[in-house]
Amino acid sequence: MTKGLIMKARVFITLKEEVLDPQGNAVVGGLKTLGYHNVKDARVGKMIELELESQDRETSTSLVQEMCQKLLANTVIEDYRIEIV
Repeated sequence: MTKGLIMKARVFITLKEEVLDPQGNAVVGGLKTLGYHNVKDARVGKMIELELESQDRETSTSLVQEMCQKLLANTVIEDYRIEIV
């Protein structure tokens, strides 16, 4: 069996626009308390970096999409974007 290439995948997960973000609101409040009154909104998300062995970029993307659908993102309230680097 041939070994694949080692690739890194970054998954950026954010709340959908229509979903309220209390953590983002807390960030805005905290920044305003510190004097940063020009901050009007903040959305808090997460970034997951995966290292995987795969034959090519297309296969890696497909695998990571499957992982996002099954575990990494709650697709009811979250969107995600994948970068293969």
